[in-house]
Amino acid sequence: MSDTAALHEELEAVAEETGSAALGVTGERLRSFIERIERLEEEKQALADDIKEVFAEAKATGFDVKTMRKIIRMRKQDMDQRKEEEALLETYMAAIGMI
Repeated sequence: MSDTAALHEELEAVAEETGSAALGVTGERLRSFIERIERLEEEKQALADDIKEVFAEAKATGFDVKTMRKIIRMRKQDMDQRKEEEALLETYMAAIGMI
């Protein structure tokens, strides 16, 4: 039995025990939210698998995946934030004699 089916049975049992029609409606609404979240989780996993495949393809072509991930992370940042981080990194590296 799937998690969704088990949840459905549990909600029906609670509604029958309490004799509350309102709880049945609330149960339907709750089930709707849970099922939507489950579908989105499935989609998220499929996207994660697709991204993993693209990285594997890039690696097979000779690209360094670690560097690619860093570039993607940097591109998400605001330009000013990125420049500030880079300046601080250079300052720290200079302070310990790395540059």
